[in-house]
Amino acid sequence: MVNLICNECGATHTPDFRGWRCPCGGPLDVRFEAKFPLSALKDRAPGLWRYREALPISEKTEPVSLGETMTPLTPLEIEGVRVLAKLDFLFPTGSFKDRGAAVMLTRMKELGVQEAVEDSSGNAAAAVSAYSARAGIRCRIYVPEGTSPAKLYQTAAYGAQVFQVPGGRQATADAAMAAAAESYYASHYWNPFFNQGVKTFAFELWEQLGRREPDAVVVPAGHGSMALGCYLGFSDLLSAGLISRLPAIMVVQAAACAPLYRIWAEDLDHLPDIAQEPTLAEGISITRPVRWRQIKEAVVRTKGRVVVVHDEELPAMLSALASRGIYAEPTSAAAPAGVVHLIREGYIRSGQTVVVPLTGHGLKAADKISHLIHGQE
Repeated sequence: MVNLICNECGATHTPDFRGWRCPCGGPLDVRFEAKFPLSALKDRAPGLWRYREALPISEKTEPVSLGETMTPLTPLEIEGVRVLAKLDFLFPTGSFKDRGAAVMLTRMKELGVQEAVEDSSGNAAAAVSAYSARAGIRCRIYVPEGTSPAKLYQTAAYGAQVFQVPGGRQATADAAMAAAAESYYASHYWNPFFNQGVKTFAFELWEQLGRREPDAVVVPAGHGSMALGCYLGFSDLLSAGLISRLPAIMVVQAAACAPLYRIWAEDLDHLPDIAQEPTLAEGISITRPVRWRQIKEAVVRTKGRVVVVHDEELPAMLSALASRGIYAEPTSAAAPAGVVHLIREGYIRSGQTVVVPLTGHGLKAADKISHLIHGQE
């Protein structure tokens, strides 16, 4: 049985509820029992749909898929410490957001959704547009003025209608929410089925590590879907008795926009008002993350931490990754830059199993990366 539970008031909603949030205003979560048929896994193709019984999708529903496969683990050396990079930018649209989009669009297909709206400044827009096209669902994407042209072109290429909204990220979200009054809101941060897809990151990692948990996962966070996906996935594995403990979830934010850092460092019980400054890590530049309480809980419960990195640190990390054959976008460089801080502060040590996801492909920001690494105009 799949139920929707409000994270704020605890109200339960039926599985066919189409609202994008609880009437009280709180975000919704999916509650159901994930199962792992271990004997069957060995005969299944790699990819997120191998975990079908751990996903809140009817077995009768054909998945909306672009042939996703299991993303590789690649060893890196950072500050003399061996860590594992999981190359989640090797999905069909070039980012980890395909995990969430695949499951969310499959759920929308179950509900018979014909048209949807989403607001995003980058990778989520591309992922939702691509999987909407695959599902045959009309899609409108609202983006802030000034969004990267390459990401706009990619989103529009999938057939989505793209609307540029003046006034910044919040104005864009407001426009999408207004449009959702007459459509389905396929939001990568409000819709709980999105994070249910992202949690397959944890399932893959568990298998790749020999069916065990890592000591820590270091993730970039704006709205926090990767942090929450890891927490959900490893919690499912723990509940099923397949791991003995939760790995520490270490969250990395851009210093120019770090509300989650303030919430964690100051133990706040509210979302602080912060100014949004320009940052190279534009994919995590979110001033008001909807699920901040859940992210704080994930960090605290797993004995993790939140750290910040400055823009000045990102070009060197992009160059270091490229010198190892890894071409990642600037936002992706934030997490390994955060690993540097965690090592220097003694929270990551040699001999531990530490994983860092690289979330977006460098081809999405090739001009910017060229300028950052080589000083080219």
